[in-house]
Amino acid sequence: MNNRLKVLRAERNWSQQDLAERLEVSRQSVNAIETGKYDPSLPLAFRIADVFGITIEQIFLRA
Repeated sequence: MNNRLKVLRAERNWSQQDLAERLEVSRQSVNAIETGKYDPSLPLAFRIADVFGITIEQIFLRA
């Protein structure tokens, strides 16, 4: 699944570690989601959307 996570994170000048701490996941998880190697669970996708203050559909795109 394609996503805009890296762009959204960069717009806020957050490192992968910064975002990981906000989401309570590992930095490696953030990296895997950004690179498309891992699709987050629905609860995690909602947490990501909440952190950025936007909808899931604005972050995750169908390939």
